Amino acid sequence: MSDLRLYDYWRSSASYRVRIALGLAALDWDCVPIDLVNGANRADAHLRRNPQGLVPVLEIDEVSLTQSLAIVEYLDETRALGLLPASAVERAQVRALSYAIAMEIHPVCNLRVAGFAVGHSGGTLSMQDWMQEFVTHGLTAFEAMLGQGRYCFGDRVTLADLCLMPQLYNARRWDIDLGPMPKIRAIEAELAKIPAFERAHPDRWGGA
Repeated sequence: MSDLRLYDYWRSSASYRVRIALGLAALDWDCVPIDLVNGANRADAHLRRNPQGLVPVLEIDEVSLTQSLAIVEYLDETRALGLLPASAVERAQVRALSYAIAMEIHPVCNLRVAGFAVGHSGGTLSMQDWMQEFVTHGLTAFEAMLGQGRYCFGDRVTLADLCLMPQLYNARRWDIDLGPMPKIRAIEAELAKIPAFERAHPDRWGGA
């Protein structure tokens, strides 16, 4: 049994980011599934781990960490992953790309948020309507933010790539048209070649 334990849901974008980072760090971990569909995240045992009732939670180095970007940055700092550039300006640019997904697209497309909106729309919205509106808008803006390079920020994997790949999984789940986003599609193709990204894919952790 590993000393690392990840409380995870296979389709969670946030958990997906952390799985990628753990893979890049070449760490072994025990996965403890928390089924968000059946409400396991609201059980007392999980609320003691994370009062927000969210995943992921990572137990590592004798501490328990929550919030995916905080966890990834901890792994970056303690395992020298190089996910943030050396200069303050470039770090800000990478964080801007990362936050455009993790703090703009992801929260409004969280199933709890989207489900509430759809459920109170009086039948005028479907879940797919909601996802296509906000994911398409968010990724279109992200495409415009990208510069040149194999990855989101130049030719080295950064925090932004760990945010992008899970969002693209969700985009395809909701039939988002990525045709007008050539830079995003090219980056996705490059990231898919990296073993840590491939092993973190939801299909490896609970999908069919």
